[in-house]
Amino acid sequence: MSVPSLPSFDVREIPFSRRGSWMNLSPVIGLHRRVDDVHLVSHLTGMHAVLRLSLRRDGSSVDAETSADPSTLSWLVGGEAVASAVFESVDVVRLKGAGADLVLSDAAEELTPFTGSYFFREPRDGSWVFTSYETGRRYRISVLTGSASAEGEEALGQSVRAVTVSGADGWEVAVEQIETAAPAFTSFETFAEVAQRVREEFEEYLAAVGGWRTDDTPAVALAAYVLWSATVAPAGFVTRESVLMSKHWMDKVWSWDHTFNALALAPGAPELALDQFLAPFDHQDAAGAMPDSITHSEVLYNFVKPPIHGWALTRLRERLGRPLGRVELETVYARLARWSRFWLDSRTVAGRALPYYQHGNDSGWDNSTTFDHDRVIEAPDLAAFLAVQLDVVADLADELGLDDAAHWRDERDRVELALLTELRDADGFFAVGALSRARSKRTSLLNLLPVLASPRLPGEVVDTLADGIAAHLTEWGPATQRIDTEEYESDGYWRGPIWAPSTMLIEEGLRRGGRDALADTISERFRALCERSGFAENFDALTGEGLRDRAYTWTASVYLVFAHDHVERRRAARATGAADVEARV
Repeated sequence: MSVPSLPSFDVREIPFSRRGSWMNLSPVIGLHRRVDDVHLVSHLTGMHAVLRLSLRRDGSSVDAETSADPSTLSWLVGGEAVASAVFESVDVVRLKGAGADLVLSDAAEELTPFTGSYFFREPRDGSWVFTSYETGRRYRISVLTGSASAEGEEALGQSVRAVTVSGADGWEVAVEQIETAAPAFTSFETFAEVAQRVREEFEEYLAAVGGWRTDDTPAVALAAYVLWSATVAPAGFVTRESVLMSKHWMDKVWSWDHTFNALALAPGAPELALDQFLAPFDHQDAAGAMPDSITHSEVLYNFVKPPIHGWALTRLRERLGRPLGRVELETVYARLARWSRFWLDSRTVAGRALPYYQHGNDSGWDNSTTFDHDRVIEAPDLAAFLAVQLDVVADLADELGLDDAAHWRDERDRVELALLTELRDADGFFAVGALSRARSKRTSLLNLLPVLASPRLPGEVVDTLADGIAAHLTEWGPATQRIDTEEYESDGYWRGPIWAPSTMLIEEGLRRGGRDALADTISERFRALCERSGFAENFDALTGEGLRDRAYTWTASVYLVFAHDHVERRRAARATGAADVEARV
């Protein structure tokens, strides 16, 4: 295999950041909002653009292009770097340049009693400080070389607030995110030494997470960067080192997204993978429900997410670089048991066997056509996921020597039987309104997700599911809505585009059901999609164009899992072929 260089990327699509930091540098400053200048963005208390970074020469704006790799972001004029940035630590950005002045200005431009940044010079050390109402933090600018001038110090209301840094022989500044006070900034590393250290840190991470990569998995390094750069240190409600879904506006951990990130990290970073799996479980409520999402300053319980966690745990244990210990198994068992009881006790009507969603958001498929007739539905994907999870919980009970394994298997059998007899006819699976009892539309890929339970389903049922999945396939993978239906929308969220989680659940179910050829096709097409269009939140099913958030971690994670599995299957095939040749000789 050739040795690849660090991946490069467009900061307009993938934020420049580092593992552990709640900050990033990007021109994306809000929901679908991209501006010309790179901004310092913080994700404490939400996504907030704090400082605008712009270049000037002789009083005029400099039109610069940007170039980024995991260690350094550079602004280029005529192909030459006039400014560069590195993350010295999770809370410190160093900026260095020559040939153009750097202007760091308040992104809000207006100070109110509740918004914007107050700007002043610190008498104690001469630094300049922006205090942000939005993040509740201070952003301290210390000049390391060159000189600086300020505009709008101590101004109130509408005003320019900015520091301009210049120097005939170049300039360098440090920008720190601090709380109320901190010692004057000092560093024992040069800018180049910081860049080299960060490069080595990422290369070490890449070797752990993607050391298996080959020439035919060319997007592994960039996928690893998307995960590495979206990882934040524990803070606020985030109790463990966690991978956000993005350091754009999707800056949360949702309670099914996290499982895919855990799977990608498992072989090379098992402790980090376990933290991803467990993070939302740290916030289970009294009923056993997991939150819809968590982030620095909020935990939301207004919706939930589907119970794919039993399947995810099984897959996680297959991929982990080590076995789980007794205490870890007891912890996981207790949390999965409570999560399963939530669906059995709080989301199942008395006397019935099938659990229900209260809204499309509960399924993760917010606007799927399966929810067009009714929002509150007994859905086939939910029943299948729960049956798989109950089976896993029963096996854990056996493994731990507990007495309740039979109880969990009875619950599994009850849900499984209802799935096959109440949500299925000769044409396949459908959902029903929990109140109306009306049948749902059938043209969403959601109705085919029972394939995840394929090892426990009759062969003819799996055949029907496989045929249905094949009908959703495009050149790039399984569309979430049949493209030959009037409901199909190219950028319709769950009404057409290809998504990573649905693709992985489908591929997993087919493979576990022995439909390897179709599973291989899906894996191959999704990998090609990511290699062509990056790691977007979702993709146009017909053109392959990336849609919405362009740096989404579960997309990168599914690519990594598929790529790793592909490499391992090829190695196993070569080993088998070599053994056959040797046996014949």
